[in-house]
Amino acid sequence: MFAGRLPKAAVEVAALVGPYAAEAEQTRRLHPDAFKALVEAGFMRHFAPTDCGGAAGTFGELTAAVTTVGEVCTSTAWCASLSASMSRMAAAFLPPDGYREIWAAGPDTVIVGSVTPLGRAAAEGDGWRLSGRWPYISAVDFSDWALLCAQTDDGDSKLFAIPRADFRYEDTWHSVGMQGTGSNTVIAKDVFVPALRTFDRADLFAGRSHDGEAPCHAVPLEAVNGLSFVVPALGAAQGAVKAFETYIGRKISSTPSLPGVPGVQGNQASYEMALARSASELDAAKLLLHRATATADRGADISPLEAARNLRDCSFAADLLVSTVNRVVRAAGTTGQTTDGVIQRFWRDVTSISTHMAVQFEPAARTYTRVTLGL
Repeated sequence: MFAGRLPKAAVEVAALVGPYAAEAEQTRRLHPDAFKALVEAGFMRHFAPTDCGGAAGTFGELTAAVTTVGEVCTSTAWCASLSASMSRMAAAFLPPDGYREIWAAGPDTVIVGSVTPLGRAAAEGDGWRLSGRWPYISAVDFSDWALLCAQTDDGDSKLFAIPRADFRYEDTWHSVGMQGTGSNTVIAKDVFVPALRTFDRADLFAGRSHDGEAPCHAVPLEAVNGLSFVVPALGAAQGAVKAFETYIGRKISSTPSLPGVPGVQGNQASYEMALARSASELDAAKLLLHRATATADRGADISPLEAARNLRDCSFAADLLVSTVNRVVRAAGTTGQTTDGVIQRFWRDVTSISTHMAVQFEPAARTYTRVTLGL
């Protein structure tokens, strides 16, 4: 029931966090009240285990909610999406005794992390000794736990859940886009992690979950990883197009014609083409992502081809959204590039998201082609 109200709660979150968006860019982190709103809305518990008070919700509901928040602040939407994703991984793949320790204080535990094996882990007794540095950990300021990936002595990769007291972070986030995400570097040094708080990275990618009932916990990572990253960009692109609609509507209706200057009247077709094409690309991306979320919500009942198609479609949607914001910021002209305007912020954010390795089209195309051809 809680998961069902997340899209509605996101409308209230968007109304609250919008005024904080510019400040988040200056401080390079979300405003505490903005993140508190995400927690109270239910983003952290959306994929948490039901036996710990979580919702084990759907990707469709999360996608709708993240998109709504992204229309006013991409950074807030990004932190909501990635924190929910990390919670899903912990809930689905940690042994039950391990995830119950994480959610012992309640279902709104904030988990951040990375699935890139940048650390090292050595076996020790009934656990592991973990050390490493993990850059780009979004919303780490607000974290209760971190889920971090490391290579083990035998060459495998595992994920390790460690509490806030066992790691620190350095302020390293200085980016032209997504400035408010606070994606700083986590550092763990010689931390002992019991086996009940670890799982194999291969199980995450294959969807080999301990929970056979909740579809969201059984889906392979390849089918949903792109959604975590591209959906905030979808919200941002929608925000950019809405701002452009307002801008050209006002400009066409109120700008006088000046002698010897093309002005609005001479360029009206350009504005019309920009708006229509951008809206069409936006709708195309939404349709692709709607199918991807519907597929993901079937859980384990996903074929390798469907998983590869989801990855392909998320990457292709990212390309469409970049095209959309590029056209909008160009058509808006100098006014659209003012530093206190939202169009240029959405433009920078979407462009920044599109560089993430999870939404690169070339590896997605390679995976899709190999599965399609049975190679």
